[in-house]
Amino acid sequence: MGATRNILFILIGFICSVLATLSAAAELAPESFESHLRQRIAQNQANQLFACQGELICGIAELPRFYSNRSYQPAWVNTTGPLPRLNDLISGIRHSEHEGLQPEDYHLTTIQTLLQEIQQPLDMQTLVDLELLCTDGFLLLASHLAAGRVNPETIHSKWIVNNPKAQLAALLQKAIETDRIEASLRMLIPPHSGYQTLGDALARYRRLAKSFSGSPIPPGSKLRKGNRDQRVQQIRERLDALGDLESDRMSEPDLFGEELEAAILRFQKRHGMKADGVVGKRTLAALNVPLEERIRQIELNMERWRWIPHDLGERYLLVNIADYKLTIVENHQKVMDMKVVVGRNYRHTPVFSDVMQYLVINPYWNVPTSIAVKDILPRIKKDETYLRKMNFKVFASWDENAAELDAASIDWSEITPDSFGFRLRQEAGSANALGRIKFIFPNRFAVYLHDTPSKNLFKQTRRGFSSGCIRLEKPIDLAAYLLQGQAGWTNASISAAIDSRDRKVLPLKAKVGIHLLYWTAWVDKSGTLHFRDDIYERDLPLAAALKERPLRMIRKANWGNMS
Repeated sequence: MGATRNILFILIGFICSVLATLSAAAELAPESFESHLRQRIAQNQANQLFACQGELICGIAELPRFYSNRSYQPAWVNTTGPLPRLNDLISGIRHSEHEGLQPEDYHLTTIQTLLQEIQQPLDMQTLVDLELLCTDGFLLLASHLAAGRVNPETIHSKWIVNNPKAQLAALLQKAIETDRIEASLRMLIPPHSGYQTLGDALARYRRLAKSFSGSPIPPGSKLRKGNRDQRVQQIRERLDALGDLESDRMSEPDLFGEELEAAILRFQKRHGMKADGVVGKRTLAALNVPLEERIRQIELNMERWRWIPHDLGERYLLVNIADYKLTIVENHQKVMDMKVVVGRNYRHTPVFSDVMQYLVINPYWNVPTSIAVKDILPRIKKDETYLRKMNFKVFASWDENAAELDAASIDWSEITPDSFGFRLRQEAGSANALGRIKFIFPNRFAVYLHDTPSKNLFKQTRRGFSSGCIRLEKPIDLAAYLLQGQAGWTNASISAAIDSRDRKVLPLKAKVGIHLLYWTAWVDKSGTLHFRDDIYERDLPLAAALKERPLRMIRKANWGNMS
């Protein structure tokens, strides 16, 4: 009996010892985790292919800073497993889809898989991987929300997190201290109503793509009010799905009625077409654009919103190049708008922001050498009197004190683009290519706004005719707006100054921001979604860049080698 009791005590002691060992294994020593995390980062800091679970770590420039500042204390896990804030991160990553981004780019699936695989006893490497992937997912998503996923100057996806302006490491630390992970990410989203309404349109079009499966409308002759055609019913269904058909009381499905004409007019206006109510080739092509392509177009323009400053100013000029329009905005309200002419397809008007500084009445035009040799030199060779008729002067060089030359004494037939060293200056007057006013915001592109003698161009729907600068439909109205508050300047006095033919340089006392943008999709103040043609073919390369994914070159068999 005593021997049995001793064996029982020994067995109980053994079981207690095993349980104690398992309990100790279930809780990792904090210093062990911190040491492992520090070692993991140090080993891979200079490695461009630092990976966890086969996922490329993009924030290698920010990770060391973040963890060093917190003495390598983990942010998402502790010695007993994941912390509740990790669920907030997952929610924030999932929400990125509403911003036109891909949650998978921020390690969502791998994070969720690791969470499901965590078991007791805890595995050190799994926890470190989970920690690093969560931090990298936050930093990468924060970077993309703050400044865009694509570098607009190179049209390459930005997969290396290094955004000193946003101070991402400090942002993450504050988010953890305040336990506001998801809210901190949403603070980085562009605050502009134009971005937010595009996000709503994106959600609506995604829902529509799931519910509407209309087949392409076949080609045929033009359709207008009063016509009968089997395609009418398809057109009616398409416009109803898109929200353009407000009412349809017609009982005859093949009759092109008044309600359908009104819907076509609405559709044409919001697609930047000539609004004539007729379904021709261009209108039919726009009707047949797949919803998936429109969804992509919305996503592209949400990305463009992420490139521009969060604060556009209390009042500013906004030129949408793809819409051929300038809008004056003051306190978030449209004050005025006007048509513009922008650069030709091979002489693109650039996209950038600047500050309007002064305007010039009765300007002369120093012709850029590129335009002089490509456009004007051929005209001179065809007509020796061209320079005189168009009121040009010729100077020996671009030096400020260069001598004026007699154009008639130059043998233009011998001048080639390579030997062209002259400066051409067109004097002020009705024939001047800049018209009677130009508006200057000094920039590296040498682009400005100006009047034009070719007023007939504003009657065109597509207005890509310039060499890069922007021609204005209502230059005097713009000048009067910019000069308001400066004594003596009204529409009438500006017109009188123009009539005097004297050149006047007028600095602006109140500088006004100007933003040259390129939007092929946007929502206006009434909630109407607009689309425009991609006149400079910029959507395709941007779409390709947004489809790029982080480099995943590490196969499962090699994961351990990257630890």
